[in-house]
Amino acid sequence: MILRVAQAADAQHVDTLCQWYAESARVRGVGIAKRDPNYLKKKMERGDAVIAFVADQLAGFCYIETFEDNKFVVNSGLIVNTELRQEGLGRAIKHRVFELSRTKYPAAKIFGITTSGPVMKINSELGYRPVTFTELTQSDDFWKGCAGCKNYPILQENQRKMCLCTGMVYDKLEDQFSQHTIEILSQER
Repeated sequence: MILRVAQAADAQHVDTLCQWYAESARVRGVGIAKRDPNYLKKKMERGDAVIAFVADQLAGFCYIETFEDNKFVVNSGLIVNTELRQEGLGRAIKHRVFELSRTKYPAAKIFGITTSGPVMKINSELGYRPVTFTELTQSDDFWKGCAGCKNYPILQENQRKMCLCTGMVYDKLEDQFSQHTIEILSQER
């Protein structure tokens, strides 16, 4: 398995990833999983994504996005080739995108919302904790991403304070990743 930060050249895989997202949304019965191809390309160009390959075949993907002047960073869009699920690939991708988030944005709280039991388990292993939505970003840009979900009316009805998703946050800002980033910044001076 090759697991690395995505690059601009990986844009050749965007159409396949978008198909995977659409199929996942159809199977799970939610619309939130759909992604815009140009949006994914930008994530790759900026090095704000992790991509995985198994035997030179696209195997999985996940990206990060920041909100409120880098105060919050979300690990989002985790997708794994259906033929390679149950092999621990999703876990490996989540761990790598977590490291990318902590290294690039050491002062940010990492968060996510999900209905996926396996994702909640991985997040818990990484040190996330369940929280109310009021502890997450209040950025309208983030919450607009929920508009395609069939449960969006529930979110709106509750003034973005609760829905069927579980909010999770990692806010241990004094961990090994922040220390490593401080060491790198000190060496650059």
